[in-house]
Amino acid sequence: MVLKDSILMVISSLILIVCVLVGVAFM
Repeated sequence: MVLKDSILMVISSLILIVCVLVGVAFM
């Protein structure tokens, strides 16, 4: 369960980073 939670956290962090990069690229 702990492993699944950490993987979920990593995925959401990556999505957040991608969103920021896309936002900066289109600015």
